[in-house]
Amino acid sequence: MLRRYLSNGAKFVNRPKVQWNLGQRLHENRPFLLQPGELTPGITAAEYYQRRAELVRNLPVGSCLIILANQIKFASGAVFYPFQQDNDLFYLTGWNEPDSIMVLEKPSENIEDHELTMFVPPKNEFKEKWEGFRTGVDAVKEFFNADHSYSVDNSMSMVNELAKIIKRNKDIYFDPDSNKNSKINSNILNLIKETNKGTPKKLKSLVADLRKVKSESEIRLMRRAGQISGRSYNIAMAQRFRNERTLHTFLEHKFISGGCDKSAYIPVVATGPNALCIHYTSNDDVMYDDEMVLVDAAGALGGYCSDISRTWPVAGKWPSSAHKDLYEAVLNVQRESLKNCKKALENNMSLHDLHEASVKLTKQELKNLNFSKATEIAEKLYPHYIGHNLGLDVHDVPEVSRFNPLVEGQVITIEPGLYIPDSPEYPAEFRNIGIRIEDDVVLKKDGYINLTVEAVKEIKDIENVMQNGTTTDFEDDVVSPLQG
Repeated sequence: MLRRYLSNGAKFVNRPKVQWNLGQRLHENRPFLLQPGELTPGITAAEYYQRRAELVRNLPVGSCLIILANQIKFASGAVFYPFQQDNDLFYLTGWNEPDSIMVLEKPSENIEDHELTMFVPPKNEFKEKWEGFRTGVDAVKEFFNADHSYSVDNSMSMVNELAKIIKRNKDIYFDPDSNKNSKINSNILNLIKETNKGTPKKLKSLVADLRKVKSESEIRLMRRAGQISGRSYNIAMAQRFRNERTLHTFLEHKFISGGCDKSAYIPVVATGPNALCIHYTSNDDVMYDDEMVLVDAAGALGGYCSDISRTWPVAGKWPSSAHKDLYEAVLNVQRESLKNCKKALENNMSLHDLHEASVKLTKQELKNLNFSKATEIAEKLYPHYIGHNLGLDVHDVPEVSRFNPLVEGQVITIEPGLYIPDSPEYPAEFRNIGIRIEDDVVLKKDGYINLTVEAVKEIKDIENVMQNGTTTDFEDDVVSPLQG
C-alpha cells in the first residue's frame, strides 16, 4: 500500500517549491532521498572531494587528469537506453549527467589545492522541456564544488579552455575511449600532440586502486542493497512461479519497491537445464515443478551494486535426493570459501588463492558424490571463478589483478557453482542440474561481513521459507531507503 506518511507523521501534500531545477537528485530537490551535504545517496560532497585529493596525492605537480562522461545511447531512432555514467567520473565527482568532461589538476604539492574543472551541458529551456532538467554551468560549481565550469555546447570555447589546461600541465592522464564522444576524444588527443606532451598516461588503473577499497559509506550502501535484495529472494522463494519472466519481474519489483534504484544487472532466471548456461538471461521459459531454478539477480542503490545467486526447488520440494545432495555439495564449498575469507588478510591471500582453494574443495565434493575422475572434471563442471570485485560495477575494477593480495575494505563475491551436462560420463541422477550460491563480503582484519546474509541458503531455511513463508517485515514503496 502506498505510504502517504513519513515516520514523523508528515503528510505528502502541498509539495514545497524548489529553488533549483537540477539534472539529478540532490537534497535541494529530493529532500526525502538525500541528506543535507550528500551529492548522491549516502555519499557527501566532502567524500567526493577527498577522493579527488587522494587520487592526486602521489602524482607529480603539474599533473592533469581528464575523464569524459558517457553519452546517451539509442536503440533505434529516438528510443534511448537508460543512461549509465562513466563510473570513474561518477566516483570522483558524483556527477550523473551525460556529455560532460571532468578535468582534475594538481598545481602544487598540497593535495588540497587540486582544481576541478567541469565542462557540462548548459541550461536550455527548450531542451529541458523535452528531455528533463539540466544542472547547468553555474550549479555544477554551487553543488559539485567545481572550481571552474564551462559549457560543452560552445565547441570553440571548450577546445580553447582545454588547450590552456593541457598547455600549463606537464603530465596528462587520459584514456581515449571509442565508445564515447569521438570528436572530443580526437580534440583532446590532438591538443596533447600539439603541445608536445607525448602519449597520454593511463588513468584507469590509478582510479581502480582507490575504488577497490570501499569507504564506510560505500559499504553501508552495498549492505543496504544486499539486505533489500536478500529479503526479496526470501519472498520469491515463498511464492510459486510458472514462468521465468514472472519471477524475473517479481524480483525486480521487490528490489525497487524495497528501496533500490534498479537492478544491478540483467537478471538470470534459469530453470532446469537452462541453468547450465552461466549467463542465461533469456528468462522466457516455463518452470517445471520437478526442477530447480537458479537465480542471479540483485539491486543497486546510489550506484552501488549487490550481487546474489540462489538456487531452489520450483515447486517448494526437492525434486530428488540427488538435487538436494548436489546443492549441499556447492553449499559446502561456499561455507569453506567464506571461512577462507576470515583468514585471507592474515595469510596474505589473493582472490586467485581463494579460487584455487575452492577448486580443491569442489574436487572433494565430487568425489563424495561418486563422480568418476572427479579431479579431472572439476574445472569443467565449475568453469567460472570463485568471485570478483564488487562496487559501482558488478565486475568492479578489472584493472586490479586477481593475483594481488586482498586488502581490508575490499568487497568481493563468493560464488561457487556446479553445472552438470546431459552426458553419459556423469551420473544420470545429476544431469541437467545447475547450481550457484553467491554472497557479497567485505574483508576486515578480524574476518569479513556478509553483505547479503538475509537471503536464505541453508537447506532447512529454504525448506522453512518455501513451506511457511517469511516473517521479516518488508516495507514496500520505500521513500528513504537508507533509513530502513
